[in-house]
Amino acid sequence: MNIPSNLKYTKDHEWVLVEGDIVTIGITDFAQGELGDIVYVEVETEGETLDKEEVFGSVEAVKTVSDLFMPVTGEITAFNSELESNPELVNSDPYGKGWMIKAKISDSSELDELLDAAAYTELVG
Repeated sequence: MNIPSNLKYTKDHEWVLVEGDIVTIGITDFAQGELGDIVYVEVETEGETLDKEEVFGSVEAVKTVSDLFMPVTGEITAFNSELESNPELVNSDPYGKGWMIKAKISDSSELDELLDAAAYTELVG
């Protein structure tokens, strides 16, 4: 299982790449493995400001649908439109081409509440 050390993580299995006040968010390798083959990614919150832990979209796999939760409060500035025609990128490249949204964070202190790679590794065991 791949858990890059340069990312932050949530207990809900989202990853966060921090670049100044912009974060890129997706689901972890563990999460995509648990979900199985992803057939649809829905994000209809682009342009909205959402609070931490609010649902920003959902991922549909062959057997289940799973909500996606904001790891930090912020405005969703971009959705990876490549996922509309290629949702399987979340399975094949969860930390690269399978990213889901970008957001401008409202409160950078919330980043301190996220898990580092070691803590996330311990969580998923």
